[in-house]
Amino acid sequence: MKALSEKFLVENPLAALRAALPQIPGDSIGRDEFALYPEMRSPGQAAPIAAAVLIPVIARQAPTILFTRRTEHLARHSGQISFPGGRSEASDLSPGETALRETMEETGIAPSFVSIAGYLPRYRTGTGFDIAPVVGVVAPGFALVPDRSEVAEIFEVPLAFFLDPANLRDGSRDMAGRARRYHVFEPDGHYIWGITAALLFDFAGLLRAVHGMQAP
Repeated sequence: MKALSEKFLVENPLAALRAALPQIPGDSIGRDEFALYPEMRSPGQAAPIAAAVLIPVIARQAPTILFTRRTEHLARHSGQISFPGGRSEASDLSPGETALRETMEETGIAPSFVSIAGYLPRYRTGTGFDIAPVVGVVAPGFALVPDRSEVAEIFEVPLAFFLDPANLRDGSRDMAGRARRYHVFEPDGHYIWGITAALLFDFAGLLRAVHGMQAP
C-alpha cells in the first residue's frame, strides 16, 4: 500500500492512473446482469440504455474519491451512494462527455476541472443500463453546487481505503425474489454497495495489478 500511495503523492496522479487504465472506451463488458435479472428492468425493455458515470479522483495531497448520496424520493436507487452520472443524450459524443455533463449537473464541478484518466469495462445492469465507467482526475479548487432534487450529500473518501482489501466485505439480500450477493465498503459509516461498490472493486483491482499489488 505504501508504494502505491507514494506514487500518487509524489508523482502526477493523472499519469499514474493512465498507466493503469485503458485510454479509450472499450467494447468489452466487465459485468453483465441485464440478462440475469429481467424482472428488475422496465417491462418490454429489450436492450439496455447507454449511460456513463464518472469516478472522480480528487488530486489532493492524499487522493480521494468523490461520491454523491441520492435523495430519498428518487424512483431508482433512492438514498444510495453513487458516482455522478446518468443516461447518454443525443448531443453527447462519447461516454466521457456524458460523464462530465452529468457531473456538472449533479455536483456543479465544471468539466474544466476534470482530466479523463481512462475507462473501466462496461457494466450492464439488471435495472436496464449499459454503463461506461469513466475515471477522471479532478483538480482542487472546484465549487460544489449540488442539484438538491437528486443529490442529498456529497462527500469524499481516501482512495487508499478502497485499495486495502481489509475494507472489503460481501453482503447479500433478496432482490426481486432472488438472493443476490454483492460487494460492500463502509467508510465512516457510509454504506456503499451494488454497482458503485462493484466499480470500486474493479478499479482497485486494476491499480493493484499494474502497480504490483495483490488483489484480495
